[in-house]
Amino acid sequence: MINIFQKIFGGEEKKETAPAGPGKVVILATGGTIAGVGESGKATGYEPGAITAEDLIASVPGLDGLAEIEAIQVCNVNSDDITSEIWITLVNTINEMAKDPAVKGFVITHGTDTLEETAYFLNLTVKTDKPVVLTGSMRPSTAISPDGPMNLYESVQVAASDEAVGQGVLVVFSDRIYTARSVMKMSTYQVTAVSAGEMGAVGIIRDTTVNIYESSTRKHTTETEFDVSKLKELPKVCVLYFSVDADPEMLRYAAENSGGIVIAGAGAGEFSKKWMDVIDELEVPVVISSRIDDGIITKDSLLCRNTVAANNLSPQKAAILLRLALTVGADRERLEEMFCRY
Repeated sequence: MINIFQKIFGGEEKKETAPAGPGKVVILATGGTIAGVGESGKATGYEPGAITAEDLIASVPGLDGLAEIEAIQVCNVNSDDITSEIWITLVNTINEMAKDPAVKGFVITHGTDTLEETAYFLNLTVKTDKPVVLTGSMRPSTAISPDGPMNLYESVQVAASDEAVGQGVLVVFSDRIYTARSVMKMSTYQVTAVSAGEMGAVGIIRDTTVNIYESSTRKHTTETEFDVSKLKELPKVCVLYFSVDADPEMLRYAAENSGGIVIAGAGAGEFSKKWMDVIDELEVPVVISSRIDDGIITKDSLLCRNTVAANNLSPQKAAILLRLALTVGADRERLEEMFCRY
């Protein structure tokens, strides 16, 4: 990771205002398949995060015609190696650079495996109404028909668009626009793998037109209570997957080694009687989600009264909200309110 703080944190603080004209779009590159290189023509067996932000931008014709482009290489890793330290670097960079009136919006290039997690974290911690857009690709840059260039082009379109102002963090993939809260990866190989399940897309990009039809009613960005500017990393939370004969001792181990637990339960967040007995003993917060992609966990369906329903958040996103909630010392009552609000 390069040291970008000297570049962005120097000088006088600037008031955040909307820039005149197309403005500047800052591309924050983190690696992933979109920056991957492999055997020419193949879509598998590549090295993710192998090319730089500058090389990636140079591969997209007409990108500089959409906005003034500034590139920052935050890191260059497979998205499975993204950490909360990188998240905090990203959010601090965005929050500081957003004060520049010349900056219209931001694009983050990212691997698809954990793209939805980074998007939701930023949705809860970014403190600007300026567009923040994440994108990636399912094929490396050396594939016969890489999807990264079009996804990056369309993401810059959205980031430079007035339509996207105040919409929270967005994800652009295969001509469609998704909210950070709803987006998920739904296939291991399809170029339409990044989607939003039953929530669907909120917008479409066609040629030069950005069309956003719906807005999330969930609180985000400037409306949240979370401030990570003074943190170096987030509290640890364990996600435990329930299955037949799953050992309840995992719960005790997780409680001893983390600040909270998220359970990916079967069906509507269910698990065995053995798990119930251990959960009833735990003192750390326990949030119940589901291993099923679509649906909702309600308070009335909880098997243990001392747990919190994740609503329709996936286990990985529920873990992000729980980690942030721990930074503000949320008790169970406040956690219940947070999982309804966010």
